[in-house]
Parts: sequence; structure tokens; C-alpha cells
Amino acid sequence: MKLRKPVLFLLLVTVFAPIVLYTDTLGTYFTSPSSSRTEFIEDLSTFTFGGDVRPLNVLPQESSTSLKEPRGDVYSENSSHSLSNASDTLSSEDARKTRQLTEAESMKHQTATGSSNDGVEVAMNGSHISQVTANLHEPQQTDKTSPKLVSAGKNESIAMETISKKKTSPTDSNQTLDSTKTETRHDQRTVQTSGKFVSGETARGKDEERNVQIVPPDARVRQLKDQLIRAKVYLSLSATRSNPHFIRELRLRIKEVLRALGEATKDSDLSRSANEKLKAMEQTLAKGKQIQDDCATIVKKLRAMLHSAEEQLRVHKKQTLYLTHLTAKTLPKGLHCLPLRLSTEYFKLNSSQQHFPHQENLENPKLYHYALFSDNILAAAVVVNSTVSHAKDPSKHVFHIVTDRLNFAAMRMWFLANPPKYATVDVQNVEEFTWLNSSYSPVLKQLNSQSMIDYYFRSRADSDPNVKFRNPKYLSIMNHLRFYLPEIFPKLDKVLFLDDDIVVQKDLGGLWSLDLKGKVIGVVETCGESFHRFDRYLNFSNPLISKNFDPRACGWAFGMNIIDLNQWRRQNITEVYHSWQNRNHERQLWKLGTLPPGLITFWKRTYALDRSWHVLGLGYNPNVSQKDIQRAAVIHYNGNLKPWLEISIPKFRDYWSKFVDYDQAFLRECNINKLGGS
Repeated sequence: MKLRKPVLFLLLVTVFAPIVLYTDTLGTYFTSPSSSRTEFIEDLSTFTFGGDVRPLNVLPQESSTSLKEPRGDVYSENSSHSLSNASDTLSSEDARKTRQLTEAESMKHQTATGSSNDGVEVAMNGSHISQVTANLHEPQQTDKTSPKLVSAGKNESIAMETISKKKTSPTDSNQTLDSTKTETRHDQRTVQTSGKFVSGETARGKDEERNVQIVPPDARVRQLKDQLIRAKVYLSLSATRSNPHFIRELRLRIKEVLRALGEATKDSDLSRSANEKLKAMEQTLAKGKQIQDDCATIVKKLRAMLHSAEEQLRVHKKQTLYLTHLTAKTLPKGLHCLPLRLSTEYFKLNSSQQHFPHQENLENPKLYHYALFSDNILAAAVVVNSTVSHAKDPSKHVFHIVTDRLNFAAMRMWFLANPPKYATVDVQNVEEFTWLNSSYSPVLKQLNSQSMIDYYFRSRADSDPNVKFRNPKYLSIMNHLRFYLPEIFPKLDKVLFLDDDIVVQKDLGGLWSLDLKGKVIGVVETCGESFHRFDRYLNFSNPLISKNFDPRACGWAFGMNIIDLNQWRRQNITEVYHSWQNRNHERQLWKLGTLPPGLITFWKRTYALDRSWHVLGLGYNPNVSQKDIQRAAVIHYNGNLKPWLEISIPKFRDYWSKFVDYDQAFLRECNINKLGGS
């Protein structure tokens, strides 16, 4: 008995000594749970089975030095240490040596220790091994739009389950932890590989989309038109003209293509036979290429055709410009009918019915006075209606309308039949201004001269490149009445001048309270564009202009101008106007019109108003922003596209037409609709 105990003790020492020396199995008994949580997952290429560290043959073996990607280490849930601290405790070289020693030692003692632990180890590790090997098939189940895998989501739950087991069974902690490390490392590499695969597919998809050319909706229409151009070239070449059979065939193809093309602007408008005509024309053109294969001759002919087309375009543009100005000068039939119908009714009234009410307000300087000079009844009605409808107190607004003898009775009849609510209206005849004659006004003398009349009424479109200056409206003295406001309103202090092609959108009463700081006229400057500066309107080649004015000075516009008549009289503005008109009797300083002499007359006498008071361009510019229109106090249809004409810009027409009562009896009788006339 005494001998048997030492023998057994020595036997136990020889068995357990290698385990203590070469493994850390007993270390798990002295490791606290908190420190175990700081361990991180190691290589996926080995797993523990029955105390043996063995390679996973189903996975490709990679050395630690061959990995170019960063190691995907996964921490346990409550870990508070960084990856760098954990990696310092165990280097890859030590791990390799430990696995080799453990494998050799376990081979010696497999029989002694494996029998009692086989069942437990297989039971615990079997599920992990199956999950690790199953991960080989996981990349095929990835989402096409995301680089993440389903197995990556499972990995977290596996790691948590392993940690919980390590707390309850410390004897199996090494085997379980190794298995979890193995699975996580593989999942990390799988996620990275899958992410690269998906991102690569996305990049290739973007490249393919970039390379795909978008077919325009009129591709075939353009191709047919190109064929027609090529066909016309072959028709004019001497080499092809000598082949009558080819010429007949080519002309036939041209007729077919023209018939198939019709008025189509996109491919969907083409007939079903268009493709056949296109192919037939291409075959005929190929024959022409065989007959005439001299590229230099074809290029020369194409260049000649291009020059001819450009010249035709220039002529057509000039004709279009002339016809547009002619249309703007022409009175629509409905607007011609209206004054005739109104004049007839006016002369049916007795003298007592031909007078306007509130005549005592006409010379009251405390009220808001407007000056409107127009021979267009409907346009004047819109100005008055839009102003009154937005006025805070319409009874303070007085409208002074001056028209010509032809429209005097009709204008009075309109406002007698349609008086503005609470506001005061007066209509005057310019012929009654006896003081305004050629002896007093140099411009009136010029307008009555035969040379001026010839200039305005010449019929040839190419007689003057500046067709817009040849508008007969400039021949009317009414267009120049704006320079005689103190004479027309001798008892008023301030007046607001309005053109008849404007629409008022806000109350204008605030303009009378503005301090013009000694200036004569309040204007909205229009120098946002280069062509709205002085050099656009005045002839700076003349020394009289170049010495007195700045060519880059900012221009402005008539149409809505607050005018201080007291300052006008004090600075004798009318005489300034007359002096410059006398110097321009041969039109050497500026072309005809009212804006150039206005820029000169009021030079350094203008007060700049905020742009929101007066927005221009609705009569020629379709790109005026809706935001500017909505916040404008006055919108101006300056240009040829007046809102009462059919050539007006459709999207701007409603701002004007909403102030016209088309149910009014006179308008119905003259068949005037929302397009301005019939």
C-alpha cells in the first residue's frame, strides 16, 4: 500500500504535467468572467474536437501573412477593451506554436482522455461546425442591394450563446470559444467578400447604364430628314444627273419619304411604312455613293446648301419682324367695332347725361391723381379697373384720361356706362389743348413734316433695320404728352403717369408719400441687362451726346412713374426737352420715340424706385419669372405682344383679361373674347 500511493502520484504527475505546461486548460479555473469577456475570436481555420486542435479541411487554408484584409475581430457584448489591447496579449506566432504542441500532446493522450469527453465535445461543437460549414453557402443568399449576409446577423447570437456557456461550464470554455472565433472570422471574411462582390456588380451596372445611349424620341424623324438632304445633294451633282434611271428612282424615294414624314415631329407620329421607306431610301443613296464617291464634291455642295439656308433664314427673320410690328400696329376688328358702337350710343345721350360725377375732385391736390393718355378704350378700362380694385380707398383716386378726337366720344361713353366704384374719372380731348401747337412744341412741328410722315409710312420692310422705331404711334402727339404734364395739370403737385398697357396689382397710394429728395421723376431702373443702358438708345458717335452723357449709365422705363410737378416747374424740364428736340431735328442724336429724349431730359433728375413697383417685359419676354410678377405692384406689357392681341404671350394674358367684363353688352356686340378681338 505504501508503494502504490507514490506510484499513483507519480503517474498522475506524468499525465497532468504536460497539460499544465503546454496548455492553458487549468487557466480557465482562475480566470474571472470579466477577463474572459475581453478575449477575441481567433483563426477560423482550426477547431477543437476531443481536446485536439485540428484544421477545417472544408475551408481553404490561409496563412496569417497572406491576408491583405484587416482581421475581422468580433467582441463580446460588454467588452470594454479595444482590439489593439487584446491583440497584444497573444501574437499570431505564439498561437501557431501552441497549436502545434497541443496537437502533438493530444495525440499521445487521445485514448486516455478522449473516451470520457467524446460525447460532450461532439454534442457541444457539432452545431458550431455545421454552422461554420453552412456558411460556405451563405453568400448565394445575399441581398442584391446590400453587401450584408444573413449569416453575419446569426454570428452575434452565436457569440453571445458561447459566452453564456463559458460562464456556466468553465471546463469547456476553450473549445467553445475557439469554435466561436472560427465562425466569426469566417463570417467577417464572407461579409467582406460579399460586399466586394455586390459593390462590383453595382459599379458594373453603373458603367453599363453610362454606356447605354438614350435614343431620342425623334431619332427616325431626324434620320429621314438627313436622307432628304443627302438625296438633294445627289440630285444636283453632275455625275448622278447623267444617270436618268438613278435620278428617277431617287425622286421617287424623295416623294415617298416626304409622304411618310408628313408633319411628324417624333417617331410615334410616323406611319408604319416609314421604316420601309427609310430602308429603301438608304439603298438608293448607297447606289448614288457608288456613282459619285468624291467626298470633296459632296462637301462643297453641302456648304453651298448651308449658305443658302442661312440666307433664307435671315430673310424670313426680317419678314417675320416686319409682320410682327405690322400686326402690333393693326387694330383687331373687335376693337375697331367697339368705339364705333360706343360713339353711336354717346351721341344719343342728352347733354346732361354726358357729364361725369365728382368733377370737384379734378383739381384737389390732396387726392391721388393719375395721368393716362390712350386711344385704346379696352386698355384704358383695364388700367382703371385694376387700380380701383386694389385701392384701399378708391374715393381718393382720380383718373385723368386724355384721348384723341376720334375716340373721345367712345371713351367717355365707356366710363359713363361703366363708372369705376367711388373713383373719379375725367376724359379730355387732346384737340382742346389749344396751347399745344407747332409754334410752341418743336416735336409737334417735326411730326407734321412730310419727311417724318414718309419715314413712318414707308412700306418696304428693308428700308430701315430698326423697324420698331417706325411705328406710327410715334407720329401721334399723344405719345409726347408726358413731357407737358405741368401744362395739362397746372394746379396739381404730384401725378402718377401710367401707360395703357399696364395692370395694377397692389395699392399705389404709397407712391404719393415718397420723398423724391429733390428729383423730378421716380423710375424703376432697367440696367440689369447690357442693352438697357444709354448707349443702346443714344448715338454716342455724336460729340454732343458723348460729351454730356455716360454710355454705361443705367436706363429706365416709362409706364409707371411718380412725378413731382413742383420740381418740374422749378427746374424748367419742358424747356430742357424742347432744346434737345431742336438739336435732333435730323435724327442724329437718337431715333424716334419717347424714351431716348426722356433719358436725356431727366438726366440726373431721377429717383430710383424699388423694382417690385414696376415689372416689365410681359409684352416680349416669355421668361419673366412668376415670382417677380406676383410681388409686383404694376406689370407692364411693353413690347409688341400686347395682351389684347392674339399674338400675346398666352401665360401672361390672364393677368390682363381678368379685369375685362366680357359679358358687357358692348363687348358681346363686337364679339370681343379673351383673345382680345375677333
